[in-house]
Amino acid sequence: MTTLFTKIINGDIPSHKIAEDDMFYAFMDIRPIAPGHTLVIPKVEIDRFFDLESDVLAKYLPFSKPIAAAIEQVVPCERVGLMVAGLEVPHAHLHLVPIRTINDLSFANATPADQNSLADLATKIRACL
Repeated sequence: MTTLFTKIINGDIPSHKIAEDDMFYAFMDIRPIAPGHTLVIPKVEIDRFFDLESDVLAKYLPFSKPIAAAIEQVVPCERVGLMVAGLEVPHAHLHLVPIRTINDLSFANATPADQNSLADLATKIRACL
């Protein structure tokens, strides 16, 4: 069965895309932990992150690195934290979350985002890539 993330990659569900290449797709999380929270997903539909092929895993962080740097330019934070939880959607994904403290990296902080705010942040982050 096609996952929610595959539908986003295919354009069946709208998203605020940050970046894309032949292997990955990055977009704003609609229920962010913090403003700027971005998801990076592989285009291959694999449930568990560490079940991804080694060549995909080897390219994951190099794809994500400039996105994290762009987020840091746009969103005031100490750094961009990384999280692989993968329970909410059965499609491997990496969370890039602007944080000030370790306590900021918690889904307890997640709230639905305003679409206009997401669009504005996505534009600003893309401009820094």
